[in-house]
Amino acid sequence: MSPRPRDRILANLEALYREAYDRAKTSGDERRMADLDAAYQREQLLLEVLLDIRDGLAAPPAPPQGQGGGGTDPLATLETLRRITKLR
Repeated sequence: MSPRPRDRILANLEALYREAYDRAKTSGDERRMADLDAAYQREQLLLEVLLDIRDGLAAPPAPPQGQGGGGTDPLATLETLRRITKLR
């Protein structure tokens, strides 16, 4: 099973918050609108970090360079960790 595309996941998040935001706007609840806006931004950032981690773990490992024994390449491991922790 392949993972859902990043754009689809983020669009689903936006749709959920947009619906709640529109209800708050219709009822004139400005405080709720502000709370939803802040929550959306926080959740979007968290979700993007989680998607970056998912993408980093799913990336194929870097080919070993000059390793004759077939063991774990420390530089490849560091590169994988760097990709996982890198924020976009």
